[in-house]
Amino acid sequence: MPAAADDVGFAFQPLYSLNTGGVVGVEALARPAAGRVHDLLRAAQRRGRLVHVDAGLAAQAVRAEAAHETLLPLHLNLTALSAAAPQLVLDPLLESLGHTGRRPREIVLEIGAPFHGVSPKALLAGMQRFGELGFRLAFDGLGAGDLPLNLLAEARVDLVKLDRTALRRLPDEDATVALVESLVHFTSRTGIRLAATGIEAEEQLATVRRLGVRIVQGNLFAPARANAMPAGLVTAPPEPALPVPLTPTTTPRVDDFRHPATTLPEDATCDDVRRVLLDHDAPSGIVGLDAAGRPRWSIDRTRFLLELTGPFGHALHANKAAARLADPPRTIRSGAGALELLDLVADAGLTRSGDDIVVVGADGECLGVVFVTEIVRAMAEAKIEEAAALNPLTRLPGSDTVAREVDRRIAAGRPLVVAWLDVDSFKRINDTVGFAAGDDLIRALGRALTDLAAKLRSVTVSHVGGDDFLIACDIDEIPAVADTLLGTPWTAQHLTVTVSLATVVCAGTAAKSYHEVSRLLAPLKKRAKDVPGSSWVNSWPGTDRFEILRGQGHDPLRAPNQVR
Repeated sequence: MPAAADDVGFAFQPLYSLNTGGVVGVEALARPAAGRVHDLLRAAQRRGRLVHVDAGLAAQAVRAEAAHETLLPLHLNLTALSAAAPQLVLDPLLESLGHTGRRPREIVLEIGAPFHGVSPKALLAGMQRFGELGFRLAFDGLGAGDLPLNLLAEARVDLVKLDRTALRRLPDEDATVALVESLVHFTSRTGIRLAATGIEAEEQLATVRRLGVRIVQGNLFAPARANAMPAGLVTAPPEPALPVPLTPTTTPRVDDFRHPATTLPEDATCDDVRRVLLDHDAPSGIVGLDAAGRPRWSIDRTRFLLELTGPFGHALHANKAAARLADPPRTIRSGAGALELLDLVADAGLTRSGDDIVVVGADGECLGVVFVTEIVRAMAEAKIEEAAALNPLTRLPGSDTVAREVDRRIAAGRPLVVAWLDVDSFKRINDTVGFAAGDDLIRALGRALTDLAAKLRSVTVSHVGGDDFLIACDIDEIPAVADTLLGTPWTAQHLTVTVSLATVVCAGTAAKSYHEVSRLLAPLKKRAKDVPGSSWVNSWPGTDRFEILRGQGHDPLRAPNQVR
């Protein structure tokens, strides 16, 4: 290793879970005596020594962290070129792991730029090799580096870190909000965890929380400390995230609540367990692993210490296998939904809900633990929050539900229709037949929209308030929506009621955000109300033209009226 790389210290910065408020890992950041680590790596690259220096820094970081014994997953940074040459990295890295007692499954390799000039085939093969040895993998610097999107789709990684430069414009820039939303959707669909880095302000934290990011890192919580861990690793832990309304893409997964597991070899003695429980930061339990990292037993802290400190407990058990005081591990696969875990608990008749449930990977290896009580509490709070957001008359969610769906689909480039439904002369109805009749009408409209959302796969509905409703759906499904809403003979007691439907067709790049679409809908709704009878008026972003598709005296079989 070049001499300049010898004089390098390390700062350590934790990553936090917004679901639990706890630390889920700690990243080692190289700090040269002079200059930046990027300068050191660039100089090594010019000399053709990048992989050797990169591997040496990773090995040094393992040794530097060992003095702190955090028992947390350690995140190490590697360039893509190093990840594509695992044979040159593994020797120094595995030597450091052996020296410190660390295991590959406790290490997260954060692979970052530059990706240019690195063979994607070689990189994928190298990542597969690291994965086979038990290392967990992540992509670092998304949004600032040159990570190809097809590589993001092909590689099997546990975590993707969104670079701080991509978050600087939060929460004010709609495009950045849409970018984060699209990444949340991608990672939710693929089972990858998304982390937001460089969080410096409360406004940034509130925005990434609202958008669905559940892992954060930044100076707002704990700055990186040179040659030392942050005090207790937690200087300003974030509060557990407020729950968001549950949808098919935001339903919590067990990985969202995963904690690092405290582990020992399966042949550990009771005395080994006792020392770990007493010497470290009060783990709730210990998982015994075989040579392949698969869980073989699980020990609960409280029950174990009661057994060992009872009459003759230490004499009876100290040098005996810990497995004799252990329970069989209760496991659940990574990527499972939180509801699956609750079903597992119910099916197994688990009475000790405070026990650790072990999260396992595809090969049965231990990835961490979750606590049933945390998931039960989070699901209950989410359901309460969801219920509180529903309109009491229709049990439909507020406008945020359609807003999120519109922004998500625009960001993904998926065409859609956004509609605003309104009752004509609703105040006259209340004044004539009373508020109760008006409420009954609103309930009937809400039931019709709920039925549409159940029957048509793309329909999302919201009750904005009063007699106003929002709808988002695919273009080919808006005729069925309009037929139901405009073809139903609505009444309030003895009064015949008409409704107005204003729609905007969003296709291509003309529509930028939900806010823009909502501005277009406002004058369009007024035009719809000017058409006699139940009416339907349609327009498109980027034009002041509109067409009357339905209305009294308008034949829907004839060409629509084009109006400028």
